[in-house]
Amino acid sequence: MNLILMGAPGAGKGTQAEKISAKWNIPAISTGDILRAAIKEGTELGQTAKTFIDDGKLVPDEIVIGIIKEYLMSDVCRNGFILDGFPRSIPQAEALDGMGVKIDAVLSIEVADSKIVERMSGRRVCTCGASYHTVYKPSQKPNICDKCGAELYIRKDDAPETVLNRLKTYHTQTEPLKDYYAKKGLLVTVEGQEEVADTTALVYKALGNL
Repeated sequence: MNLILMGAPGAGKGTQAEKISAKWNIPAISTGDILRAAIKEGTELGQTAKTFIDDGKLVPDEIVIGIIKEYLMSDVCRNGFILDGFPRSIPQAEALDGMGVKIDAVLSIEVADSKIVERMSGRRVCTCGASYHTVYKPSQKPNICDKCGAELYIRKDDAPETVLNRLKTYHTQTEPLKDYYAKKGLLVTVEGQEEVADTTALVYKALGNL
């Protein structure tokens, strides 16, 4: 199955991508993870991408498209894939079409903006890679990592003002993709629930009907 996951930042795409990946045994490709790794490594791509991410803006198409194309053409994606965070604009979707890649479905997870801000501003992360949430997944000691004992921090792109910028960008540049894929008969929508398991159940049901 070749699947695209859509939804506003913080809608739970990454979590659902992991669930789908495990159930159908296909790789989840997160452009966010790829870009953050490049930033951490200080590569030329990472340094360029960082200036856009810090401002809550989209990374330029030519950077993202190059990364995705390399992944999709690799043996890793031979039996299918889940695209999480790509495409994010009509030009990116057209570039994906131009690669000759067949998409089986585009799953959009719908969550209200107010809930998105609450979810993302509560995120806490650690330099060891562990992640928490002040409401949904708190650490045992406030602001201290359970795994390594280091102090947790808020990523700049999870700060409330940046989240609002990211939501504005999503509604302006990415949301039009729903119409783009609906016209192709590929769009499937799921209402994001308070509990992850409830959302996952709806996702499985939607994809199981394909």
